Amino acid sequence: MDTKIGAIDVCNPTSGVIGGPPNGGVSTIQNSTPSHSTAISPCDATLGRYLARRLVEIGVTDVFSVPGDFNLTLLDHLVAEPNLKLIGCCNELNAGYAADGYARSRGVGACVVTFTVGGLSVLNAIAGAYSENLPLICIVGGPNSNDYGTNRILHHTIGLPDFTQELKCFQAVTCYQAVINNLEDAHELIDTAISTAVKESKPVYISISCNLPSIPLPAFSSYPVPFVLATKLSNQMGLDAAVEAAAEFLNKAVKPVLIGGPKMRVAKAGDAFVELADASGYGVAVMPSAKGQVPEHHKHFIGTYWGAVSTAFCAEIVESADAYLFAGPVFNDYSSVGYSLLLKKEKSIIVQPDRVTIGNGPVFGCVLMKDFLSKLAKRIKHNNTAYENYHRIYVPEGKPLREIPKEPLRVNVLFQHIQKLLTSETAVVAETGDSWFNCQKLKLPEGCGYEFQMQYGSIGWSVGATLGYAQAIPNKRVISCIGDGSFQVTAQDVSTMIRCGQKTIIFLINNGGYTIEVEIHDGPYNVIKNWNYTAFVDAIHNGEGKCWTAKVRCEDELVEAISTATNAEKESLCFIEVIVHKDDTSKELLEWGSRVSAANSRPPNPQ
Repeated sequence: MDTKIGAIDVCNPTSGVIGGPPNGGVSTIQNSTPSHSTAISPCDATLGRYLARRLVEIGVTDVFSVPGDFNLTLLDHLVAEPNLKLIGCCNELNAGYAADGYARSRGVGACVVTFTVGGLSVLNAIAGAYSENLPLICIVGGPNSNDYGTNRILHHTIGLPDFTQELKCFQAVTCYQAVINNLEDAHELIDTAISTAVKESKPVYISISCNLPSIPLPAFSSYPVPFVLATKLSNQMGLDAAVEAAAEFLNKAVKPVLIGGPKMRVAKAGDAFVELADASGYGVAVMPSAKGQVPEHHKHFIGTYWGAVSTAFCAEIVESADAYLFAGPVFNDYSSVGYSLLLKKEKSIIVQPDRVTIGNGPVFGCVLMKDFLSKLAKRIKHNNTAYENYHRIYVPEGKPLREIPKEPLRVNVLFQHIQKLLTSETAVVAETGDSWFNCQKLKLPEGCGYEFQMQYGSIGWSVGATLGYAQAIPNKRVISCIGDGSFQVTAQDVSTMIRCGQKTIIFLINNGGYTIEVEIHDGPYNVIKNWNYTAFVDAIHNGEGKCWTAKVRCEDELVEAISTATNAEKESLCFIEVIVHKDDTSKELLEWGSRVSAANSRPPNPQ
């Protein structure tokens, strides 16, 4: 999984090379002179082109947008930047989801929408990116600068002469907000916003008045000094003390285990985690929301730890361990299966991006995860007892019963065939729903990407995220698993995938409703209107671009469809509608749903 800030190998910035150190840090501007001429033609010395150059510099070569009258001039200047491609989306929500998916691959993403009607539409996607710690730059075309401070009522607002409604909404889901309605400090606000997004690994909001992007200004007449992110440093005494305490804690354990969590991404600690896994010999597991961040080909990998719905034999090893180190965990109601994990705090070491907690205490602050894991690897005693126990009790997973010819297709058979598609040149995007559980059981080969949105869990996320992820990393073929209910929320931007020439394979799992909601709490509202999904995609294809669709009802048809998608139509976007029974779900969803339902239905505490 690529977590670098800036894909320098994809696009060379016009203003020099960005220095994005592996573990992030405080944003600073380094006084350096670009190797090429610093002169910029007057027509390019504008706010719009300055923003475009800054985006390119941090590795953004694609911006997802929806035009509106307040951002049209700004879009002109983004289009004029030769190293930047504007991707027009069907709606703002999908533009935000696409920027989210793009950031997961490139390390940072960007979207551009119009004032309020666009901003509030993209807000849900920005909130999801915030929850997943993704640096995302949300740019909004704002009102004319002359309208600020007046008593005028503008269109695209709620009818009040107060233009701050959008800003107030974004304050809760971004780590920095810049409202640019004059040119004097525009470059400073843009630089601060972008560097803050990268530094904090969170979204930021930039509003630019619609009359400003085209105005030349001397401040934009030379290439800006390159962004450089100064390296964050651990407190050395705290680091030494944390490592000493952790080594003592783990070295006296009989069967310790190591579990990777989702915050390893923001801590950029993947390599350090593997270093510790190699040195320790511990059994290595991954939390569900971190799948793809821990190499599953590691010799001591034991699976996904997800409480009662863990992969086979993993929970037994983790929960019976006498010490467990969690790197970057998030224990919410979903990842804890309704708060039912059988873990004891006194047995745990919890390593967050800048803090280490050992048992019930002590806590060591200002200690970076990657530094801690790397240094601990040099102090730990090799102990493979937990892995040996796993290996001893492990029974290879059985295969689904062989289907008889023309028998209705089962979901477990579908994913058996998806497993065969996975290589180092593929990536999996799993939609919220039963795909969470089925995709968790996929065994990822080395180099295979994997993404899903567990913390926020917004249905429909995967359509836009697939668009963005595939645009960011065109050398991989994305395999997207989407339920019919989720697809209906955001289906339009399959047309954008076709327009961009993407070669994704989408498996649309048609089971007639919101299956994940059925297993939490059933009701008539979980049944949706069935679509002819292949006909829908054929309609938006409309003979333009490369797109192929198929509808399958049995295993033989599925095998034929996959063969076509990977051979004759390997350069096309392939949409395979898989029709399955409405009650055909994974056993993990049945267990998880009942436990989450129990957590949701807890009675109020006595007053």
